[in-house]
Amino acid sequence: MAEFSVKAVVLGVIFGIIFGIATVYLGLKIGLTVSASIPIAVLSMSVFKKLGGSTILENNIVQTIGSAGESIAAGVVFTVPALALMKFMPEHADRFGLNYMTIFTLATIGGILGVFFMIPLRRYLIVKEHKNLIYPEGTACADVLIAGEKGGNLAKLVFSGLAVGTLYKFLMSIFNFWKDTPAYALKWFKGAVVAGEVTPELLGVGYIIGPRISGVMVAGGILSALVLTPLIKIFGEHVTMIIPPADIPISQMSMDDIWHYYIRYIGGGAVVFGGLITMIKTLPTIWSSFAASFREVFSAVEAAKKVRTENDIPLYITVIGSLSLVVILSFMPFMPGSAVAKFATAFLVVFFGFFFVTVSSRIVG
Repeated sequence: MAEFSVKAVVLGVIFGIIFGIATVYLGLKIGLTVSASIPIAVLSMSVFKKLGGSTILENNIVQTIGSAGESIAAGVVFTVPALALMKFMPEHADRFGLNYMTIFTLATIGGILGVFFMIPLRRYLIVKEHKNLIYPEGTACADVLIAGEKGGNLAKLVFSGLAVGTLYKFLMSIFNFWKDTPAYALKWFKGAVVAGEVTPELLGVGYIIGPRISGVMVAGGILSALVLTPLIKIFGEHVTMIIPPADIPISQMSMDDIWHYYIRYIGGGAVVFGGLITMIKTLPTIWSSFAASFREVFSAVEAAKKVRTENDIPLYITVIGSLSLVVILSFMPFMPGSAVAKFATAFLVVFFGFFFVTVSSRIVG
């Protein structure tokens, strides 16, 4: 494969590190991330033009490696902080021996597992279901790669956005020309505060995710600031007892205290419930994808493919690789329990991993 060149791999790794750092920052700050496929594709074409040119497949390798790196970083940032917080609770203090090697190992195995499972699912979800699953991010990235000759102009837009965001952040955070989170308490509405975080990263993310999802997030903020917080303040100011998880009465709380002790947990519960609803709604897709993938495993594989780039990695490698990961996980020192419990845990990780890869693919599509 000529496109699997050293320069493509090295550049992909570099972009993966850079955008992985940005992903961790966004994930910890605002609780969501955005795909880096398109900016990486644009920057890849720009860099390769300076180095003498490249093929569309080389640029695709770069954006695949780079976006995979930031995607794995997103997976880590959405799970490890919860375990880290539990570590500081006395009842869980001895359960989580989190360290860099453990996190690296789990992230690596998770990334490999996702790739293994997408091999049999690719043809079913992306090719056969193309009319129903448009994969807007992937389609847009493909269009950018096809229009590779415009890479220089597109790269200028990326770097211009970087410059504007840097200047905005510099003037706001260093010179304090304006507040990053202006807030105004409504005196006529007890407990209500109107606030907004006007940072460049939030403006950029809002533009990328579009008005629908942005509107849902704003609606959640309005619900918490103008409905839930005032209700808790109004009804709680007459309660003298301390209501867990707080350690002070509601009557003594500020708006920030109410958010800290109650609102964020309500939001977390809403996220979990939304995830359960999504899981239930996607059960038919999970089943059909599961059945289709097994039909692919046990059916006769086409002897020849018309296009080289349409060839998938043989399915027996997926099966052997997945079983190998079960064995590897079973012998990891951080796995809890006896040998049988370790094997059962590792098997369940791989088993449920298939279902959630299907769910994730369906949501992205």
